[in-house]
Amino acid sequence: MSVAIPLVGPQLTDADVRPHPLTGPTVERLTRRLTGATSAAGRGGIVAEFWAAAGRRGAPPVGGVDGEPGHRAVTFLWRGHRATRQVLLLGNRLADREHLAASLLRRIPDTDIWQLGLKLRADHRGSYQLAADVSPGEPPADPRLLQERLRGLSRYAAPDPLNPLPLPTRWSPAGASVFALPDAPAQPWAERRAGIARGTVERHRRPGGALDGERDVWVYLPPGIDPAGTADRVTTADGDAGTRRRATTDEATSAADPNQAADLPDLPVLVLCDGDMWFGELGFQDTLDALIADGAVPPLAVLAPDAVDNPTRWGDLGGRDSYVSFLADLVLPWAAARWPLTTDPARTVIAGQSLGGVTALYAVHTRADRFGHALAQSASLWWRPGLPQGVPKTVSAETPWLVSLFAEAEQRPVSVRLAVGLHEGRMVGDARALHTALASLGYPVTRTEYNGGHDYACWRGCLADGLAAALGPAD
Repeated sequence: MSVAIPLVGPQLTDADVRPHPLTGPTVERLTRRLTGATSAAGRGGIVAEFWAAAGRRGAPPVGGVDGEPGHRAVTFLWRGHRATRQVLLLGNRLADREHLAASLLRRIPDTDIWQLGLKLRADHRGSYQLAADVSPGEPPADPRLLQERLRGLSRYAAPDPLNPLPLPTRWSPAGASVFALPDAPAQPWAERRAGIARGTVERHRRPGGALDGERDVWVYLPPGIDPAGTADRVTTADGDAGTRRRATTDEATSAADPNQAADLPDLPVLVLCDGDMWFGELGFQDTLDALIADGAVPPLAVLAPDAVDNPTRWGDLGGRDSYVSFLADLVLPWAAARWPLTTDPARTVIAGQSLGGVTALYAVHTRADRFGHALAQSASLWWRPGLPQGVPKTVSAETPWLVSLFAEAEQRPVSVRLAVGLHEGRMVGDARALHTALASLGYPVTRTEYNGGHDYACWRGCLADGLAAALGPAD
């Protein structure tokens, strides 16, 4: 069966979503006070008071926009010194990487205050970094040379020292900072919560099969499941793993009685791409513990292979049969033989972001016998077989390969949840095209468009919400 697919072409986001430079109320008030100061000492005192308040309140300061209740003024700050030449804001999908000069902070004359104000819609969430240029000499006036200098400067970007909300970054020790405006979607399970039972997380080295080498697989088990596993798992004639009794561990504290054992049905499973990021950096186990404690999902297991490095990730993820086979035929059977995990595809979810989102979608298309639900955040639907490594610099007008793949095949017994950021350009249109194709074929499919970028700050909320929707509340 095939369906007509309305292709959404290259586009910018809606006008109310785009960032617009402005002078925020924080800087307006400061400027008025500085203008009214009658001495250098008075100005110095005002500046010192400003930085003391910023240290107490954190950054970036957020204020209203006159006549626009649906927007906020967000002011990014940096405290410079005599050697500071420029300060660059690298906001996730707020900065135009081809025109970095537009993201430079401006120095308030005769102060050490550098600032850049942006008008953003009040539901925005995102991560950002700042980079200060202390190179000798003045920045080049030539726009091309300035762009080259700023591109080099971006390699030294770091979190905002005034912002208390950190976010790890992939394969970089620097990290980033997060801000969320008042109307941004709630993320009630994002942080570590006290007083609840905790699951366990371990890494296991597993053969990669047709992949190049072995892979580490992060394994999350919910409170009450023995991570040591069992050697006597029962497997029925049709291949389903049998039920075992719940083991207790020292990790099951607070909300769990460590002396109580109970029969536990085989656990639903999440297979998650980029385990090194989710567990090694983001502490996703805290989100899982909170989801389970609130009854938003039943106790579940998570199997999350490492991405290893960027070239390996590119070779593994996307629409790769070898990687999907690694997950379906090696990782899942190994885990089900060791722990009480379901083999029912209706209770097995696969999730990924960016190239991992393509992997999740391709897995439910090709291996619906193992995966019943796909959660795809910011799926790189520009990907197609044979594409050289790297994000394409030009946008193709063709229907995305994965959209055509679904449209030209019979419907699978699977569900799909898509999420994409409104600041992701063409990816918004691609997600809409895939949603249209899947809905026309009769798939259970949903699409969330959040006001943000290609960003773990947004994905961690989308992933938690998607899990709750796919697996449903605990019985």
